[in-house]
Amino acid sequence: MPDLAFAPAPADKAALEEGSGFTPRFDPSGLVTAVVTDADDGTVLMVAHMNAQALALTLETGIAHYWSRSRASLWKKGETSGNLQHVVEMRTDCDQDAIWLRVKVSGDQETCHTGRRSCFYRVVGVKDGVASLGTG
Repeated sequence: MPDLAFAPAPADKAALEEGSGFTPRFDPSGLVTAVVTDADDGTVLMVAHMNAQALALTLETGIAHYWSRSRASLWKKGETSGNLQHVVEMRTDCDQDAIWLRVKVSGDQETCHTGRRSCFYRVVGVKDGVASLGTG
């Protein structure tokens, strides 16, 4: 377990939104949403979730870690594929309940388990009043 700990969110909204303390607001399941983009071209690569341990490991190692809700386990992205996500920058939103990671992906740069660069490879469209999926 990493040594890094997070302070609780301040009661004062102004301190939360304008202060210098990083106090992530985890949801009732202990998770915060992470949006991941390519550091060079801004492509949205994936959306995942982090618990306190995954967030701390990401900050300490510079490699993205997540919490897998389906497997209920910690997950070092790219550990088996070699497509590690090296964090270039981490940001949080105004109320600190979401994280944005700008990353450089090593290996063949695939992020999606389907072998694609991005998990967002399908386009949602509407034809004759019916929503459908296509590829973009």
